[in-house]
Amino acid sequence: MLAGGVLVGAIVVVALLSYAWTPHDGFRIDSARRLLDPTGTYWLGTDKFGRDIASRLMIGARTTLFVGVVAVGTAALVGTPLGVVAGMARGWRSGLLLRASDLALAFPALLLAIMFGAVYGASTLTAMVAIGLASVPAFVRIVRAGTLRVMATEYVLAARAAGRRRFGIGLRHVLPNVMGLVIVQASVSFAIAVLAEAGLSFLGFGTAPPTPSWGRMLQESQELLFIHPLLAVWPGLAIVAAVLGFNLLGDGLRDRFDPRMEER
Repeated sequence: MLAGGVLVGAIVVVALLSYAWTPHDGFRIDSARRLLDPTGTYWLGTDKFGRDIASRLMIGARTTLFVGVVAVGTAALVGTPLGVVAGMARGWRSGLLLRASDLALAFPALLLAIMFGAVYGASTLTAMVAIGLASVPAFVRIVRAGTLRVMATEYVLAARAAGRRRFGIGLRHVLPNVMGLVIVQASVSFAIAVLAEAGLSFLGFGTAPPTPSWGRMLQESQELLFIHPLLAVWPGLAIVAAVLGFNLLGDGLRDRFDPRMEER
């Protein structure tokens, strides 16, 4: 968990720092400084347009995190109450929610994003909506499983025997006890969102230029892969660090919030 927290914290700090300072103007095109190797002035070199790679990586970090925060936050806000309802409901209502969740889960996320991009145009908003919709079923299923466990506890049975309404039980007893699962799933989903945003930008359906994006930087480095491979190495390492950090953080949070792991 510590390693994941350090990686995630470093990326967040870099993203926030980019609002106040970057080594150079990440948008400035300078044909006289194209494809420079790393130097004391240009720490990671420059791209084919003469733009500073380090500055663009810093700006791309805030783009990636912004998409992840909004997409995963949207998925959690939609999926958590649906999961609680699916766990507390009986009969056809619960079955309907589960079948709808299964249908959405079976639909490929990248295909959904490409469809959105084709219809509404490639943009950051398109990426956020597509990633958010693709993440909702995971929240529904994991929150439903947690809700079923909470509903079988003695204090919930006592609350039901006392005549407390379902809404009150869900709000007071179920929701606080499944928040640990939501936090863990949000961390894991964030890693998936970072990878999805990079993939969408690589395919041209994510963040549109000139806004820097790690996936877009990878896409722009393709034609120079064998001539100047560092153009692909730096954004690739950034994506790996972000995905690894959030996965490690999610594993640590799971160990922290899952009582079954504590018993072991």
